[in-house]
Amino acid sequence: MSAREILTALQRLRDAGHRLRRRPALETLDALASVLESWRNPDSQVRRTLRTEFADATGFSPEMVEAGMARALAGWTGDALRSLLDRELGGIDALEGSAHRNVSGFEVTSVLLAGSLPSPTLLGLLAPLLLRSPVLAKTSAHDPVTAGLVADSVAAADPELGACIEVTGFSGSDRECVEALLGADCVVASGSDQTIASVTARVQPPRRLVGYGHRLSVAAVAPDRPADSAARLAEDVALWDQLGCLSPLAVFVMDSDRGGAPAFAEELAEALADLEERWPRGPISTEASAAIKRERDEAEMRAAGGAPVRLHRGAGSSWTVVAEADSRIRPAPLHRFVRVQPVADITGLVESLTPVRHHLASVGVGGFDDRRRNLARALNQLGVSRLCSLGTMQAPPLSWCRDGRGVLLPLARLSDVNGAVFER
Repeated sequence: MSAREILTALQRLRDAGHRLRRRPALETLDALASVLESWRNPDSQVRRTLRTEFADATGFSPEMVEAGMARALAGWTGDALRSLLDRELGGIDALEGSAHRNVSGFEVTSVLLAGSLPSPTLLGLLAPLLLRSPVLAKTSAHDPVTAGLVADSVAAADPELGACIEVTGFSGSDRECVEALLGADCVVASGSDQTIASVTARVQPPRRLVGYGHRLSVAAVAPDRPADSAARLAEDVALWDQLGCLSPLAVFVMDSDRGGAPAFAEELAEALADLEERWPRGPISTEASAAIKRERDEAEMRAAGGAPVRLHRGAGSSWTVVAEADSRIRPAPLHRFVRVQPVADITGLVESLTPVRHHLASVGVGGFDDRRRNLARALNQLGVSRLCSLGTMQAPPLSWCRDGRGVLLPLARLSDVNGAVFER
């Protein structure tokens, strides 16, 4: 699309939004619930397309796509969508103007997509529609397929609602197109911190900006059941080839005597080797391969110099586990490269994570038992927005408070209706 075509699309969507908001909100909710059910069905056309066209476009193996989607969408039901609306906004009555807090979406919402995972794109496009705000989505350079699939799914479920979502694609360096897209009443942007800062400078009130910058995740393990924890953590690492913001880059092992972390690293390496057979990693770029080699070589040099560091590796660059001697945050090349790092206690974990506290998304937890409450309190104060069991890091519920803000609330306009208004 050209800048002129984007402006025309925004006006077309505003017109469609006027019609949409005259319909009962329940019709839109039911249609979106139907979309979720079609995406959850492994035999649906959309899932077949993800296993073929999406896999070809992104480089994920078909086995990885199917495993990742099955895990991610397990709890994304129509009932979960209704519960999300109830929890964050007070239910369908709030959208109909018949509650003590009324809610509406913006006239039109632009969504600038980033990353290559399908489920964040799916939710990111359905959420404004639930508020009856039409959506113009810019596809991610890493995923040219998913946004179009979402639009097709919405149109198949409800043609009138389908007229309220359009998809465009253009280079991020095309300033005229970017400026046109940022002219929407609400702008949702995902990307690097630099991208979010650039968008923030150009989207000023009364327009709404909802920005999602760089995020990372880690795991924390008490080494009481290493084999069980390692097998579940390996799934979190391997799913989506470690390219999502919920993929753990490191695991911190509560290890006061410094013996548990190396043992856990061995268990994790065995589990990743097994998963490479079931969920083969996709091809990676020359630059990514070079980064993995550089970090492997650096770990071996430290080990040769006498540091208690041990490197476990798969064939080629398929997977890597580095058992570290300390808890210092180090570079993370991704693509199934994970560090196992010792910490003495919860206080030590917090100290280790403090340098990246502004970017923490999720912490996967294994073990801890009666210490979990203390761990949760400490990580909440650090700013972590999600704690979960190992093996579920890549499957957040619809109601996950992403960045601590919720799913629907950042996109909504709220007005309190006080008692006197209802008096006759």
